[in-house]
Amino acid sequence: MNTRRDLPESPFLAAATGRTPSRTPVWFMRQAGRSLPEYRALRANHKMLDACFDAELVCEITLQPVRRHGVDAAILFSDIVVPLKAAGVALDIVPDVGPVIEHPIRSRADVDTLRPLERSAVAPVSDAVSLLVAALGEVPLIGFAGAPFTLASYLVEGGPSRNHEKTKAMMFAEPDTWHALMTSLTDLTIEFLAAQLDAGVDAIQLFDSWAGTLSLADYRSHVLPHSSRIFATLAARGVPMTHFGVGTAELLGAMGEAGATVVGVDWRTSLEAAAGRVRPGTALQGNLDPVVLLAGWPVVQRAARAVVQDGRAAIAAGASGHIFNLGHGVLPSTDPAVVTELVELVHSL
Repeated sequence: MNTRRDLPESPFLAAATGRTPSRTPVWFMRQAGRSLPEYRALRANHKMLDACFDAELVCEITLQPVRRHGVDAAILFSDIVVPLKAAGVALDIVPDVGPVIEHPIRSRADVDTLRPLERSAVAPVSDAVSLLVAALGEVPLIGFAGAPFTLASYLVEGGPSRNHEKTKAMMFAEPDTWHALMTSLTDLTIEFLAAQLDAGVDAIQLFDSWAGTLSLADYRSHVLPHSSRIFATLAARGVPMTHFGVGTAELLGAMGEAGATVVGVDWRTSLEAAAGRVRPGTALQGNLDPVVLLAGWPVVQRAARAVVQDGRAAIAAGASGHIFNLGHGVLPSTDPAVVTELVELVHSL
């Protein structure tokens, strides 16, 4: 197990742990990826999942936005279905579609076919983390995983879904099967994050991308206990832990209760309002609308200043810190030069 790095000057780690950073830290979800020409050049010869299991490629792709934009944190290049693939689930990431599952989970017998994650199966991910820790210097590295509900939605639907009909039907009609599936996926997620932590990541983020499709009551009864177990199990590692979902305004309080030290907020909710929904002493991350980056620099500049001001209001309202980010990932059509300018602007404020 690696000794945790000491990065006392990191603005990201300061804001995430309730200390006063030297500047507002900024990084972006999907900062490594299709908006970067250097990423597209690398990926031209590698399928997505192949790239995710190539330690040197993972390292290079993770470093690209740090070199180009000067962001305050790197996030490991991976995909939320990587641990599923490593655990033997037959799936592929289809271009312009997303993850497609060969044999969807529809019954308790299907759930029982899921295997635990063997650490050796994600050795390339651990190797990539080790390479990155050596290469990043004073820049912290964020590891991540998909949350059990979001993984379950892909497994049950068989791929991306707008309404999550099959997922919710199982959740409502077959709660025993549902909780067995969620228990298995929680174990998988804990092991995947533990592997990254053992290799040396400085923080982790749990992406519950589709949790916003649920009511607060359904989230509390069918999802929260499982997400809470992940954070409770990993809390002793002593690293910042971020919980993020899209369309989760009504769930922010419950997501904060799950045990994360940072809660991600999308663009639909102001940071100041979010501060009133999460527990006092929770840091917030967000929340510029990614589409703003396509609207021209005058619009980007105004909106970014407003987010920074909103972050300050959130801290005054009880949040322990603010990490500037988008409300979701960088869109593929985003001009990288705008992203670089945005980082410089936020740092200047």
